[in-house]
Amino acid sequence: MAAEVLAKGGAQVRVIDHMASPARKFLMAGRGGLNLTHSEPLEQFLDRYGEARGALEPAISTFPPQALVDWCHGLGIETFIGSSGRVFPKAMKASPLLRAWLRRFDGLGVKLDLRTEWKGEKCGDAMILALGGASWPRLGSDAQWVALLRERGVRVNDFIPANCGIQLPWSAVFKERFAGTPLKRIAVTSDGRTARGEAVITKMGLEGGAIYALTPQLRRTGKLSLDLRPDLTRASIDERLARPRGKATQSKWLRKTAGLPPVAISLLREAGAPATADTIKSLALTMTGMGSLARAISSAGGVALSEIDEDFQLKAWSGVYAVGEMLDWEAPTGGYLLQACFSTAVAAARACLDRLHSAPDRPQSLSM
Repeated sequence: MAAEVLAKGGAQVRVIDHMASPARKFLMAGRGGLNLTHSEPLEQFLDRYGEARGALEPAISTFPPQALVDWCHGLGIETFIGSSGRVFPKAMKASPLLRAWLRRFDGLGVKLDLRTEWKGEKCGDAMILALGGASWPRLGSDAQWVALLRERGVRVNDFIPANCGIQLPWSAVFKERFAGTPLKRIAVTSDGRTARGEAVITKMGLEGGAIYALTPQLRRTGKLSLDLRPDLTRASIDERLARPRGKATQSKWLRKTAGLPPVAISLLREAGAPATADTIKSLALTMTGMGSLARAISSAGGVALSEIDEDFQLKAWSGVYAVGEMLDWEAPTGGYLLQACFSTAVAAARACLDRLHSAPDRPQSLSM
């Protein structure tokens, strides 16, 4: 995205990529439909970035979700808004968009150097670093750049997993029977924050949108509670559980009266909790850990936001900018990750152009 903005602005652009083919992680994101951005109101959208909102808001406000959608349409890629408000390409994959994008690069004269490792030196009159975080390192974001920036005095916080599953001490019987089973229409609470949605039982614990949305809280406290029937009040569940059970087994009775599926009933037993309104509405669980960084959807950590100026230029290295997931921010899934990567790239590229245009006698060459 930065390369496109720079080339359209008249700069000679060279993209350096140490992988054998470009945009490997972008293509991986396309396996899930390529959730580009979200259609919710901008104020609500910006709140998804938590403590990093202040640093990211100017860039996202300047290149907001609608601008990203319009950009896709300009490449001939139609989009649609899903039932959850998320925005996807109609093809539900990344490869058509990437092919169209690379054709545009050819027309703009962007030079793409593959299998080329950046050694930590400044290339060109200005340079944008878009080196990624530390999740899915086999796709290229292996965080080998961290040592290079630390040598230059840039504070880089250690990477930790974000938007990842959590580990729970399931019994062998429970995980053998229910691994892969979804918990639908639940609410998850941790550290005072609640997310509604789905989660999936895994052999290691739980994963899914309702879990990913609470990664910072779960990482901080290691505790969560599940509301297995968020559409019912405690009083309503109490009333239902007071009905005569008769000769029905407890499982059949709970399915009929409280509307609990077998996985939820077994989860209560797994936690050693009696089936009451309190436990159905607030089943307490204690984690044993977070999922691995290598398998996380994204990562937190990276270049501290205090190390960049309002244009995403490194304060310790004039003419060098840092964007995307290599910066220390995090957001839930839902289009917020790609949007912030694109928006910070646009902001840094425009700042680069302003820098070059203010020195017209200098050759305008840039590297990424």
